[in-house]
Amino acid sequence: MPSRARASTLLAREWLFFGLIVLGWALFTISLGKGVSWDFRNYHWYGPYAYLNGRLGFDVAVAHQATYYNPLLDIPYYWLATHFHSWVAVGALGAAQGLNFIPLYRMARSVLRTEEKRIVAGAIALICMTGGLTLSLAGTTYYDNILSVLALSGLALLVCNREQLASASWIKGASIAALAGLITGAAMGLKLPEAPFALGFAGVLIALPGSAKHRLTRVAAGGIAGIAGVALTGGYWMIFLDHATGNPLFPYFNQYFHSPLALAASYRDERFLQHDLLHAILYPLLFSIDWRVADDLGYTDIRVGIAYVTLIATGIMWLMKKRSPDPLTDPEGARGLYTFWVVSYVAWLLVFGIYRYIIALEMLSPLVTVAAIGQWPITRRARLTILGALGVIALLFTNTSEMNRAPLGDPYIQVKIPAIPHPDRTIVLMAGEAPMGYLVPSLPHQIPVLRIDGWLIQPQDGSRLTAETKARVKGFKGDLFLIADEYEIDRARVAVLGYGLAIKWFECRDIESNMGDNLKFCPLARKPDAKP
Repeated sequence: MPSRARASTLLAREWLFFGLIVLGWALFTISLGKGVSWDFRNYHWYGPYAYLNGRLGFDVAVAHQATYYNPLLDIPYYWLATHFHSWVAVGALGAAQGLNFIPLYRMARSVLRTEEKRIVAGAIALICMTGGLTLSLAGTTYYDNILSVLALSGLALLVCNREQLASASWIKGASIAALAGLITGAAMGLKLPEAPFALGFAGVLIALPGSAKHRLTRVAAGGIAGIAGVALTGGYWMIFLDHATGNPLFPYFNQYFHSPLALAASYRDERFLQHDLLHAILYPLLFSIDWRVADDLGYTDIRVGIAYVTLIATGIMWLMKKRSPDPLTDPEGARGLYTFWVVSYVAWLLVFGIYRYIIALEMLSPLVTVAAIGQWPITRRARLTILGALGVIALLFTNTSEMNRAPLGDPYIQVKIPAIPHPDRTIVLMAGEAPMGYLVPSLPHQIPVLRIDGWLIQPQDGSRLTAETKARVKGFKGDLFLIADEYEIDRARVAVLGYGLAIKWFECRDIESNMGDNLKFCPLARKPDAKP
């Protein structure tokens, strides 16, 4: 045991390597410019601003459903971007995303049974970091590749300490499981789509070797700490939403929570759920061929598909009790990797089906593939040849997406809105599906912004939120303005008509910004029969 503990200790040159990787990822993201994705323009800029300025309830549905997302994840980047040069914020974000390399490397080094395992582990971890969506999301604020740091770190704690979890004192094992559970739960508290990884984590606690007492102890410790992690990062927001709306996950799953503000609907994006068994079975192959099957973000990557097929083949060999007498990877460590990958994937498939949410599995897939093929009952040379060929094929079939980006420049958001003569007695309405939340911090702070038409709220949807918004607009005696995308202006015309308003077409002006949108700013007039 002492010799293995010493072998697992990181050397100074490994820490230096980690630093170079993180620095390199930061410089890489800076070279790409600012990420100005649809989601960023919708809520990643507005959410932290609204939270820090107490605008929930003052504004209405500005960012559709995302208006009510936990803002904690967005606050650090927003603070950096509003207090420092934009390249500082982008570089810090990139550095944080580069941290994924560390748990990937630690797990690879821990499970490998090869000479020069540090070099091989470094090469595998680098391949893990070059997936199509992993590279595409570099420097963007989707944050799936930030939360993956937590999910992978929780897994790494279990895999790298599997012997202690199996044979050390129950206090030691419980401590390791609790720390890993706290980290994994914190990720879920920040963003609910991380929930599949919490289930994968629980599966690993059960699957790793140990007596019944060891398993029971670490599952209990990991589960309790996981709940604490969720409460730590997300509990405050769930309590706040429950008090404000009657639904701690508002507006999601409202068919169960029955918030009076929204309809009895799920409000979830279910476009990518697989309802056909054959399609569900083939899903990893389908989205490896065509990304549109599983996401709105363009990418090309076959790592998940390769891992899926490899794991099926490995499972068949295990059932036939055919295993290599000279494995390239430790069987117990490999078991932990398989379990996390499979359980997380199945949970994701049943609940989400959106590829971006399993970017952690895209990163983990090369290591899982190595761990699986490393157990195959064929010659070592054959296994190495297969792994080399699959690595080359994966790299050849990797293609990144041209995400929406803007040149670095200060201030981060640059918006010029036409003059508003009476900001103290003005309400701004938004209509359409276009992302416009980023505009709100550039408006005078005293102006409330109400989206009257979009995914969450529509003029004739019959919800209490719509009724309260209509009453608020009807009883207001000041100036009313509309912001809408140029390509949705006819939809906006119909929406304001539902509020007894009409657009003053000849007074519409353009909103100038560095985000590349074509937005109109139009004064509104009340129709004669709709005056307060």
